[in-house]
Amino acid sequence: MRIVDLSFPIRPHFRWKVEPKLVRSHAAGDVFQSTVLTVACHAYTHVDAPVHFLPGDRDIASMPVDQWIGEAAVVDLTHLGDNGEVTAAELDAHAGHVRRGDIALLRTDWPRKVSVESEKFWRDAPYTGRSACDWLVSRGVKAVGYDYPPDYTVRTSIFEPGVKLTPAECTTHHVFFPAGITVIEYLTNLDQIGADRCRFLALPLRIEGADGSPVRAVAVVGGPEMAPHTPPRS
Repeated sequence: MRIVDLSFPIRPHFRWKVEPKLVRSHAAGDVFQSTVLTVACHAYTHVDAPVHFLPGDRDIASMPVDQWIGEAAVVDLTHLGDNGEVTAAELDAHAGHVRRGDIALLRTDWPRKVSVESEKFWRDAPYTGRSACDWLVSRGVKAVGYDYPPDYTVRTSIFEPGVKLTPAECTTHHVFFPAGITVIEYLTNLDQIGADRCRFLALPLRIEGADGSPVRAVAVVGGPEMAPHTPPRS
């Protein structure tokens, strides 16, 4: 059994507010070192709560944690290049092993090709087309993870902040959240899984009222297959 860390390290970034502040230190003579961290709920590897997109829906503390735990199918889309669209046709060709109830991990290896700290990562990334979203809904997945900015409009929101987006233009959120499918954004190291299927978990902090949370996402590869729990016989 191997455990693969699929999370980006959290550090200052041009997109996100990340401010660690050392409030106690050994150098100052304190017994305990202590840091206060200011960080966006949607920074780096994170999950979204439904209220992030659907007004009045559940916050992150109200979500069942098993929404982001379970069997996962790794979908190899590494042939996609700059501005490559993930479509239903691509999933027909490469995602036949996705099962109902799976967490679908869409692997493009974009973090290997381009640094997450560069503007190119955001300007020229692959993106998820509406047909692919509809395909995943029809397949019955419970969550979708990506190693690239999920919607084409992410680049618009970053580099053209004056442009007002409509909900329908935020494709993955517009299709997945009403269908009860949650998302795991900005995964990395999907190439290190080395298998079509694995077990996956990404646990959010239980922050009341929050619309998302950073996570430590991991894949568990090998070992016994996941199966429903059967109580022991008396």
